[in-house]
Amino acid sequence: MSRYPVHTLESAPERSKPGLEQLQKAFGFLPNIAGAIANSPTLLNSLTGVFASVHSGSLSEAEIQVCLLTNAVTNASEWPVAFHTTLALQLGIALEDAQTIREGKVPSESKLAALSTFAKTLIEKRGHVPSGELDAFLKAGYTQEQALAVIAISAASTITNYAATLTDPPLEAQFQQHRWTPFSKQVK
Repeated sequence: MSRYPVHTLESAPERSKPGLEQLQKAFGFLPNIAGAIANSPTLLNSLTGVFASVHSGSLSEAEIQVCLLTNAVTNASEWPVAFHTTLALQLGIALEDAQTIREGKVPSESKLAALSTFAKTLIEKRGHVPSGELDAFLKAGYTQEQALAVIAISAASTITNYAATLTDPPLEAQFQQHRWTPFSKQVK
């Protein structure tokens, strides 16, 4: 059960409505996480600003989803894992690669493996990425600019991952098949 109200466009604080409209337009519906984040116009407007920048960069939408899914797993955030699994698959990421990321491992495709590893390392090392890790990312065909773009993706992920963990929004029916439980909660 959600710990915060999940707002609609009608019930949201006035300052949250433009951001909710932007997210509804981007996704074709209003995700429950956005409705929960709308409780704070400051947080919602921060998210929409970063969101717009992330999705206008040089990484493909599929690559962005690999980062977002990796980050959600690394941050052990259930709602975003289900959501980004769905989007990654819709964008052509192989089911096996999405499942591998959900298991905390790297995809088999080498370029996506370098991207996922770099995104995970940024979070785990709190930005203190060893030079060898950056070199591997660059050798995989990414640029220095894209390395910095992964930081922006991590910023967007931090907002949604932490907010989802704090607010616990209900998972929409279209994401139920990709429901995920963090490793720390799995029965051993």
